[in-house]
Amino acid sequence: MATTYSRGGFLGLDNIGVFDRSSTLPTGGNLEQSDGTAWMAFFASVMLQIAVELAMEDDAHYEAMALKYFEHFLWIASAMDNPSHTGIKLWDHYDGIYYDVLRFPDGNGVPLKVRSLVGLLPLAATTVLPANLRERLPRFFDEAQWFLERHPHTAAVLTVPLNVGAGGSRILSLVNPDKLRRILGYMLDETEFLSPYGIRSLSRYHADHPYVFSAGGQEYAVRYVPGDSDTGMFGGNSNWRGPIWMPMQLMLIRALVNQYAHLGNDFTVECPVGSGRQLNLLEVSEELARRLSRLFIRDKSGHRPSHGRHGRWNDEHWRDHVLFYEYFHADTGAGVGASHQTGWTGVIAFLIQGFKAVDAEKVLEKGMGAVTEVSADVARETDKPEAVEVAEEIQEQVAEKLVEQVLETVQQQVSQAIKDQGGPATNLQEKIQEIVMEKVADAVQKKAEEVQQADHRTEEKKEIL
Repeated sequence: MATTYSRGGFLGLDNIGVFDRSSTLPTGGNLEQSDGTAWMAFFASVMLQIAVELAMEDDAHYEAMALKYFEHFLWIASAMDNPSHTGIKLWDHYDGIYYDVLRFPDGNGVPLKVRSLVGLLPLAATTVLPANLRERLPRFFDEAQWFLERHPHTAAVLTVPLNVGAGGSRILSLVNPDKLRRILGYMLDETEFLSPYGIRSLSRYHADHPYVFSAGGQEYAVRYVPGDSDTGMFGGNSNWRGPIWMPMQLMLIRALVNQYAHLGNDFTVECPVGSGRQLNLLEVSEELARRLSRLFIRDKSGHRPSHGRHGRWNDEHWRDHVLFYEYFHADTGAGVGASHQTGWTGVIAFLIQGFKAVDAEKVLEKGMGAVTEVSADVARETDKPEAVEVAEEIQEQVAEKLVEQVLETVQQQVSQAIKDQGGPATNLQEKIQEIVMEKVADAVQKKAEEVQQADHRTEEKKEIL
């Protein structure tokens, strides 16, 4: 059976685990990581989606690659949960969430029962495939069906693309509807993962119930820390034991939107848990996007939560200078870490734009692709910055002035031509065309020389580099 192991290997999420995952385990053995395994499943699913799209351009080579990544996905899924195998697995059937498993040198294992993004990340391995998959790629479909029939235990715990969903699309996902509902029972609970500002990286449950593991006479504890890290692990300047990290929010929202494309409006969950309010998965995604936007939107007092307690940012001259922090305090929304992490925190713009006017029918057809299209349309319609408008206005004024000068020159030369003829010229039209063409030719020649000079300067720079 294929699986993903770590003998101390950095897979991101820094200090989220019980142990420093960049170091040797104090117990020996291996750490079977739910997040590391889920990342590989996500990779396989995205490569499958790319291969399918290319194969639909009538390239048989990519159809074979699509089948390869489909099989890889299933083997990875089998490593995470296969009812035909006994022993400790990454999916905990009793708790209804994924955990890391510490595998000792003798082969025995124990789940590390920390409720964190490690247990939510398998949701991300959810990819939408086209409804006409069977008609367009019959070989892929038939061989995928044969493979699933040969491995029924694996197929039973997944969502596989054999059946068309509510909106006509197909999806491939590590989780089936039962697993999805159980995981969301944690994720949408405000006493667990759901914060006023998004999804916490560690459940708030661990504030009062820290997870403690003893090994070699030493205790290793994981407790809820919503802001700055309280340990020196990874330099102490990064914390995944509570705060909200924007890129992970996008991964989870993408998963929910893609699940909605398959399950449709009939699949609803309570959000927040205990509220009595039932939402479909698109509505849950919109709710998460709204909570994330609260980080940057002014409240009734004019304060932006992401600015924290910094008095300067409440000043009227500074309050609209929004900073894109690395991560955010899970309870207050205050920005933590690097303050110019636009590379991933800037994704909030995509989420705000994407859910501004999303069409549920298109989401049922395309999944997250529909949200991406809306975001792109809104971005194109957004008012241009003042500097761009001023530049365009100046450009128009310069163009108008240039036209006036050309016309004035042409009029002068035409008048001179009429004067030279001693009266109305019989070939006046030809003369006007000749003058205009000369002016156009001069302008084109001048522009060509400018371009050549620019190319020459570029080549000089290349030689220097």
